[in-house]
Amino acid sequence: MDNDYDVVIIGGGAAGLSAALTLSRARRRVLVIDAGEPRNAPAGHVHNYLGRESTPPAELLSIGRAEVHQYGGEIRDGVVTAVTGASPKFAVETADGRTVSARRILATTGLVDELPDIPGLAEHWGSRVLHCPYCHGWEVRDQPVAVLATTGMAAHQALLWRQWTPQVTLLRHTAPAPTPDEVARLDRRGIRIVEGEVVSYGADGAHLADGTIVPVEALVAMGRVTARAAFLEPLGLAPAAFEAHGVPLGTHLPSGPAGTTSVPGVYLAGNVTEPMATVIASAAAGVSTAGLINMDLVLEDAA
Repeated sequence: MDNDYDVVIIGGGAAGLSAALTLSRARRRVLVIDAGEPRNAPAGHVHNYLGRESTPPAELLSIGRAEVHQYGGEIRDGVVTAVTGASPKFAVETADGRTVSARRILATTGLVDELPDIPGLAEHWGSRVLHCPYCHGWEVRDQPVAVLATTGMAAHQALLWRQWTPQVTLLRHTAPAPTPDEVARLDRRGIRIVEGEVVSYGADGAHLADGTIVPVEALVAMGRVTARAAFLEPLGLAPAAFEAHGVPLGTHLPSGPAGTTSVPGVYLAGNVTEPMATVIASAAAGVSTAGLINMDLVLEDAA
């Protein structure tokens, strides 16, 4: 019985811990298995999280873990390698050879950000290389910011970042040329376009192939996102292409209302299914999905 749970939650970020808290308070036997690889680990602080504004990511997770423990939820560090079986008896296998059973599965494992292969980007990721203005725009307000054009969304990104600073440059890099309409919009907002491929990024700014250095405080870089979901493949759940504004941006696991999937008893929440969700949105999704899971179990118990 020690290895039998109502719900096993795979992933201990904001979505997973919020779901675990909700389900533990609903007196469900809950286990969170966390690989310890949060997407926002390089960031200094979490923003736009009401009541926890500017909390360091690790501190937020530590607080969340303590709250889950307070209501009897269990948390184990580990890597899930496969989920097999079917509701109400899933088997969850981990890399250390353990297997636990669960009536329901909630995957909240998030994404991996794959940055453009440019020296300097990975080293500054989360500090001087950014992607979300709602997460980091205030911190670079009124400072020179450059948008690295890697997709057809570059002009959209530049216009968005212009809300936080009047000093925005669009680095054309290798992306398709902006349309005449986009060029006009950028010009009206005072956003300059710089041609040339970016070959590296450092403390002095973005280095172009012709030797030009564009001095900026922050570089906005949109990479590809990849869903952490290989462990669900035995159930037939595989990542699908994710797009925003018609631009391919990577993969995610599609879900229905409140995180339902095509496999009965398996649910999703957070960035693994909603790549654009912020931390507080992922936490909210965890709560909503947990409520649906509990109701699902209530009906099963009554049956």
